[in-house]
Amino acid sequence: MGKSPRKNWFTAMGILFMVEAVIPIIRDLLIFGPDFVSDFFTSPVLTNEKVSTAMFGIGGFLIILGLRGENHEG
Repeated sequence: MGKSPRKNWFTAMGILFMVEAVIPIIRDLLIFGPDFVSDFFTSPVLTNEKVSTAMFGIGGFLIILGLRGENHEG
C-alpha cells in the first residue's frame, strides 16, 4: 500500500472561516438590504460585518499557509 497524503488542516480551517464569514453578511443582506449593510461596514461601531471581514482575512491567511506548507513537505 502507498503512503496516504497528510491532511491539510490549515486549508480546511481557512475554508471554514470563510464560509462562516459569509453567513452573517448574507443574513443581513436578506433582512436589512444592501443600504443598511453598507452602513454597517462604514459605521464606527464594531459590527458583524467588520468581524466577517477580519474572518475573511484570517481564512485567506490560513489557506495560503496551508498551501505553502504542503509544497515544502514533499
